[in-house]
Amino acid sequence: MKQKERKILHFNRESFLEQVKNHDTPWDMIVIGGGATGLGVALDAASRGFKTLLLEQADYAKGTSSRSTKLVHGGVRYLAQGDIKLVYEALYERGLLLQNAPHLVNIQSFVIPNYSWWNELLYGVGLTVYDLMAGKYRLDKTSVLSGKKVAKLLPNIQSAGLKGGVQYFDGQFDDARLALNLAQTCAEQGGALINYMPVVDLLKDAQGKVNGVKAMDLESGKEYLLPSKTVVNATGVFVDEILQMNAPEQQPLVRPSQGVHVVLDSSFLEGNHALMIPKTPDGRVLFIVPWHQHLLVGTTDTPLDQSSLEPRPLDQEIDFILETAGKYLVRKPGKADVLSVFAGLRPLAAPKKDTNSTKEISRSHKLLVDSSGLLTITGGKWTTYRKMAQDTVDKAIEIGLLPKKNCITSNLKIHGYAAPQEYSEYLDIYGSDKASILKLATEFPELAKPLHARFPNIAAEVVWSVQNEMARTVEDVLARRMRILFLDAKAAIEMVPEVARLMAQELRHGHEWQQQQTKAFFSLASRYLLTPLSPEHSMAPSFR
Repeated sequence: MKQKERKILHFNRESFLEQVKNHDTPWDMIVIGGGATGLGVALDAASRGFKTLLLEQADYAKGTSSRSTKLVHGGVRYLAQGDIKLVYEALYERGLLLQNAPHLVNIQSFVIPNYSWWNELLYGVGLTVYDLMAGKYRLDKTSVLSGKKVAKLLPNIQSAGLKGGVQYFDGQFDDARLALNLAQTCAEQGGALINYMPVVDLLKDAQGKVNGVKAMDLESGKEYLLPSKTVVNATGVFVDEILQMNAPEQQPLVRPSQGVHVVLDSSFLEGNHALMIPKTPDGRVLFIVPWHQHLLVGTTDTPLDQSSLEPRPLDQEIDFILETAGKYLVRKPGKADVLSVFAGLRPLAAPKKDTNSTKEISRSHKLLVDSSGLLTITGGKWTTYRKMAQDTVDKAIEIGLLPKKNCITSNLKIHGYAAPQEYSEYLDIYGSDKASILKLATEFPELAKPLHARFPNIAAEVVWSVQNEMARTVEDVLARRMRILFLDAKAAIEMVPEVARLMAQELRHGHEWQQQQTKAFFSLASRYLLTPLSPEHSMAPSFR
């Protein structure tokens, strides 16, 4: 499309690179890692007025932070385990997220079907306590339901032996989009953020103190030596790689736990209520949650020994999810029904003794300060990202790396903030940016065209994501800007030719780039499918 003159862009990779090139004094803080934790730390630091730079090895939220169960919650399971402090903290942070990002976080109804009277009493009491712990941020009231009421709320569940149930309320969100909005908010607060720029080494002074990083721009191949007063390792499941740059003899700090989700058509559980199974045969919790007009089913909790940006779901994890869900649903899902399957790794504190149970590994976040001055923050959960960030910046101040300035993020509105009653359709997730996307589609009618027959997304979103959301690859758009890969991998593959064409125009790439992107995305998306597709399918027309 023909380019129009635009005003200043708040979130533009080229402008951030220029800042890095022209920055002739040390940064106050360099944050390594562009997931929930790193973005939270960078936002906290920038909002306090510190000169802040965040570096991400891939795309924002490429790893764990785009692969969650999409819940903003206190953690019912942690209450059952007696971790009262974590639940209190998470419920408070849930309230702040609903307050500061209402365009992304909403209240979701959950129903626990009970097939024994004892469970009804147990869960009813426990969830009432859970409600009360939220204090002034309490959501709708927990209630005990009759079997008839449960069947009405969840018309597709097994009714044989159904005694009743419990309805409670928690938060739901779009994880990758919240990560992106945090990055944009950080930029608006004066921070600089660059994706596809991994840290390849740490810089140290003559006394062995960390005083910066060496980073490589993957797009140009250029290396940068970037001095900084503070360096924060917020790389999630990859924290040990940075720790070993600092001290090669460092013992592992985290052990990854893999969570797998499968996505089904919404017809398997009609309505707007989520199904929670608090105790599966092996002791796990399973959710079946409406999300973007589909059903998200998960998750597993499998200890692993290695980390990866694209972890592979195990056959036994997929079987476990489908078999367990099938025990509660009238229509039992099979592998042929799975629209997409994805895995994510959670960074859990490594156990001090050999154990193969993640239940024995802490979910609380850990903040460590090395003798070299390197700060490492790991563990925790999406819901508590803000508190983790506050603790990290407070620690940098406490140990004298930065001057004292107070945290302001508890009342800081996240980019896109908009009152939810103002919106009622799929573009609402952009919040206040929705109007600009619609304006783009109006000014360029060809951008009003839908990208796929099964999805409402329009071409203007692709252009917007390149111009204003720092999307650099087709994967960035289809996986994390529009979430199609996570919802329907086949549909995502069918969208590739048009998305690649639009992106190539915006990024000024040629046909070779489009071919490379198409091939790379087909290879990636095939791993999200349980039914193999032929290479020719990747070039199928997406919309007629």
